[in-house]
Amino acid sequence: MLTLREDHEIESLLMKSEALLKGHFILSSGLHSNRYVQCAKFFQYPAYAELAAKKLAKLYEDPPIDVVIGGAFGGITIAYELARVLGVRGIFCERVEGVFQLRRGFEIRQGEKVLIAEDVVTTGKSIDEVAQLVKQHGGEVVGVASLVDRHMPDPEKLPYRFEWLHSVQAEAYDPADCLLCKEGKLPAVKPGSRGMK
Repeated sequence: MLTLREDHEIESLLMKSEALLKGHFILSSGLHSNRYVQCAKFFQYPAYAELAAKKLAKLYEDPPIDVVIGGAFGGITIAYELARVLGVRGIFCERVEGVFQLRRGFEIRQGEKVLIAEDVVTTGKSIDEVAQLVKQHGGEVVGVASLVDRHMPDPEKLPYRFEWLHSVQAEAYDPADCLLCKEGKLPAVKPGSRGMK
């Protein structure tokens, strides 16, 4: 299991930017949760994004990195900032009919060392999708860097080096077994980039 990490500076800025939400949420994975991390509110402040990127870059000083890639939309800002700090190319992929693809002339060259950047990692599903895209284009995934680890249920399933700044513990439920649904006090909302319900 992954250890929990506490970065009090990042936690303070997450709170200050109102990026940590409490309620009844539908995650992009389909799971329900009592907490949601809306990193877009954190990243609306360039100084916060720069600070996070510098902290993550220190964790990846050793391996050679040619390009940083983020998945649209959550990974775009942190990928750009991290690439800027590392002095390498920064690109992003986006979903076309539900599948991540490289567009806008972005490319990953054969043998390039690629760092995947994400705002929040929960189940690792999106990371795996981006990693498959990197491999399809001949790149090598050297690791994953994230602002927040939402304490994934099965972190051992992520087969890459994974570095993050702050852990956020939250309950996660299968929709059929969701205690929040059974209580019926709060409607389930989907605040992420894949739509509202």
